[in-house]
Amino acid sequence: MIQRIGRRRAALLVAAAAATGMVVSGCGDSSGGGSGDGDKSVAVSLITKNSTNPFFVTMQQGAKKAAEAEGVKLTVAAGKEDGDEAGQVQAIEDAIARGDAGILITPNGPGVNPAIKKARDAGLYVIALDTPPDPANTVDITFATDNFKAGELIGKWTATQLAGKPATIALLDLFNDKVVSVDYNRDQGFLTGMGIDTADQKKNGDEAKTGSYSGGSYTIACNEPTNGAEDGGRTAMENCLTKNPDINVVYTINEPAAVGAHKALQAAGKTQGVLVVSVDGGCDGVRQVKDGVIGATSQQYPLKMAELGVQAIKKIANDGEKPKVSEGLDFFDTGVSLVTDKAATGVESITSADGAQRCWG
Repeated sequence: MIQRIGRRRAALLVAAAAATGMVVSGCGDSSGGGSGDGDKSVAVSLITKNSTNPFFVTMQQGAKKAAEAEGVKLTVAAGKEDGDEAGQVQAIEDAIARGDAGILITPNGPGVNPAIKKARDAGLYVIALDTPPDPANTVDITFATDNFKAGELIGKWTATQLAGKPATIALLDLFNDKVVSVDYNRDQGFLTGMGIDTADQKKNGDEAKTGSYSGGSYTIACNEPTNGAEDGGRTAMENCLTKNPDINVVYTINEPAAVGAHKALQAAGKTQGVLVVSVDGGCDGVRQVKDGVIGATSQQYPLKMAELGVQAIKKIANDGEKPKVSEGLDFFDTGVSLVTDKAATGVESITSADGAQRCWG
């Protein structure tokens, strides 16, 4: 591994990165690429989906903190927006050219898989963060939330809050033009938590549109993409209300989408009696729980993901020690907690006050 890293050293493709609109920065040790000479010259790239979502901003901060503590040279890159596969591919190419020891990446979609294979073939150790690729063995290992469990927790909580009332559900997903594991795992986990039968757990939108959940009857009003953004969440919610104005349950892929959905509900005068649930557990999202905008959210820990990733690649570059997946899973589980101020029997949770203490740590 160490010898291969030495043979990979090449010039940095700064101009190419700029041309694709990538956001790039460096910090930590400045001595060069991942030669593996003692504890020196270990270089790592963090490639997030974008640099605007607070989740990925926090992940970048965690990686920088770990890089400074470990003496690792860190390059941070991000796509222009969620779903920008081409930008991430360019960042992977740059990491290979630099001779980095490894890459941490939150994949924007399956379009990055060939570039990841190229990096691994070149000897880089590749760790996915937050979003396991499909198939999971596309990368060496993934450090992530159990996204299915995250969805399942908010689904179970929602079912208890309805107390047997009919559920008219809006599903505000990530994409409708590409398949990403974090998208289908959260969506399908939510439906499973509600007690709704899913068809293919790796596909959104193929379940029966009407039927029974654990407490009563349900209707799925819509599956709409949000691109994980506030404006996308608002547009998606507007579209859903056009299809069915009686929606009383709103599942959202993340908290920015939830905020957008809430604004659409406000504009339509339909916030009363509507349960909005989400996944992320960022400090802003926890405040939304406290303020009643979001009923419950599943909190994940991106700072921990990034710190563990930087530490793992340094260890591998220096002594070959590799991380292992969690028992019974095909990734390393970094944990999840349900945050709500309306505790439900049989659903383990923490309060918004507790969530504020832990948010994204």
